[in-house]
Amino acid sequence: MKDVLTYKDYMGSVHYCAEDEIFYGKLEGIEDLVTFEAKNVDALKSAFKESVEDYLETCKREDKETEKSYKGSFNVRISPELHKSAKRAAVEQGISLNQLMQKALENELLKTKLKKFRIKPEGSTPSSGKWQGDKPSRQDDRTPMTHRKKPLVNKEKIGDK
Repeated sequence: MKDVLTYKDYMGSVHYCAEDEIFYGKLEGIEDLVTFEAKNVDALKSAFKESVEDYLETCKREDKETEKSYKGSFNVRISPELHKSAKRAAVEQGISLNQLMQKALENELLKTKLKKFRIKPEGSTPSSGKWQGDKPSRQDDRTPMTHRKKPLVNKEKIGDK
C-alpha cells in the first residue's frame, strides 16, 4: 500500500521533506487544493483529519459539491508492444479496446479490494496460482529451480546470440 491517509472516505497523500524535516500531504480526488503538514506522524494524522473537517465545513458554508467530478475517460500511456497485445486480446474476445481496458481495471480494483480485506477468491488456494494476495516470503527465493515459473538466470550462452 502506498503512503496515504483515509478519513470519512477522503484520501490524503503523504510525503516527507528531509530538508525541512516535515511531513506533508494534500487531499486527493477533490477540485480544490487542500494541504496539511506536521512534524511527526501522529500530528500529521490529526492535521489530515482537521483538513478534511475544515474542507467539509467550507463546502457546506459555500453550498459547494465536495467531490471531484469524473467524466469517465482518461488517457493512458503504454508501450507500443503492450498496445498491440491489448488490441489483439480485445479482438480475440470480440470486444473493443475500451471494454478490455475497463475489464482489466475492474479486475485489478477487485483484486486490490480482496487483498485489502484478505478475502481469497472462491475455489482458490495459495498453490492454485489464482490467489496472489500474500506476498512471497524470503523462503520462496530458495525454491528449487525446477519449481520456479521463471528462471533467475538466463541459461543462454553469450556466444549463442
